[in-house]
Amino acid sequence: MHSMTFACRALALGLLLAAAPAAFAQSAAGDPRGRWITANGNLEVEVSACGDALCGTVTQVLGNRSMAPEGGEMQAVDTRSPLGMTLLKDFRPKAATEPPGEWEGTIYNRENGKTYRCRMSVATTSIAAGELVLHAYVGLPLFGKTQRWTRAPSRH
Repeated sequence: MHSMTFACRALALGLLLAAAPAAFAQSAAGDPRGRWITANGNLEVEVSACGDALCGTVTQVLGNRSMAPEGGEMQAVDTRSPLGMTLLKDFRPKAATEPPGEWEGTIYNRENGKTYRCRMSVATTSIAAGELVLHAYVGLPLFGKTQRWTRAPSRH
């Protein structure tokens, strides 16, 4: 009897340990923390904890292209240096009834100087390293624009 109990516990522990890496990978895959390159390739933004929320701060300036369809040089309304600027603010997980891994906060567009409500999530369907999906909107999320940021390469 004792060996049967030990065998059951050993089996349960083995299953738990085997499932742990998969569970960790799943939760890490949806975690927006890290460094991301904006959709137009201008900025590297680091998403990290700021108090009880997540924020995104510019850590590197890579270019100055407009988000407009022509993609020419940007003439930003906000003329401050983007380096160190916080573009993503107060992102908190959505309610438990919503899809897991979705966050809500605000995003600042320095090109027009406006701040928008925003939903954020990480998608891994098209790129294994993930894409940060940001949906900025005014009023209802139905009316808005979605951007996809790519994960920044690791620095060695």
